Amino acid sequence: MVLSASFLSLNDKKLIKSLAKEQIDYLHLDIMDGKYVPNKTLPFETLKTYLEGINKPYDVHLMVEDVLSYVKTFQALKPEFITFHIDATNNILEIINYLKQNDIKVGLALKPDESLDILEKYLDKIDLVLIMSVKPGKGGQKFIPSVLTKVEKLKKIKEENNYQFLIEIDGGINDKNIKDCLHCDMVVVGSFITSGDFKSRIEKLRSAYEV
Repeated sequence: MVLSASFLSLNDKKLIKSLAKEQIDYLHLDIMDGKYVPNKTLPFETLKTYLEGINKPYDVHLMVEDVLSYVKTFQALKPEFITFHIDATNNILEIINYLKQNDIKVGLALKPDESLDILEKYLDKIDLVLIMSVKPGKGGQKFIPSVLTKVEKLKKIKEENNYQFLIEIDGGINDKNIKDCLHCDMVVVGSFITSGDFKSRIEKLRSAYEV
C-alpha cells in the first residue's frame, strides 16, 4: 500500500513535521480556494514555511477554480503529483501539457457522484486518477462505499487498455474500511491519522490493509 497522509486538520508546523517523519510515502496537500469548495487553506507562503525541511514527496490535490494559476504557484514546491478536478476548468489539456512540460505528474479527480465517462479521453495522458470517497473540501466525513464500484470499473479499464495511471482514493478512510481499497494503488488518509498518535494509527492502517 502506498500511503499518502493528509494534514488538512493540522495547523501546526511541529505536528506537520512530525507527521512527515512517520512511515508514510507521500504528504498529501489539500489546497482549497474558498470558491470551488467553501473552505480555504493557508496562504501559499505560510504553507511553504510549514513544509521547510520536509523531504517526503508531495501529492498536491487542488480543489480550486483557477487551476492553472494554482498549478503555477505550487510547482515551486516541486511536487511529484498535482491533481485537479476535471469539472473545475475548461482547459484540461492545456493544464495536462503544462504539468508534463514541467516534469510534474498529472492527476485528475472525480467527485463521488461523477461518472468515469468524463475521464476516458484523458486516461492515456495522465499519471493518476483520484476517486473521491467523500465530497471534496471538508475533513472528517464518512466514507461513501458506492465509489468502490467505480474503482473496480476503472481498474478494469486500466488493465484492458494497458494504461499506466495510478488509482488513488481519498476520503473517510480508516483501519476498518481500508481493506476495501485493495484495488487502489494509493490511499489518502487524513483525520484517522491526525486525530490520534500518528505512529500507532499508521501501523493500524498498514496492518488492516495487509490482512
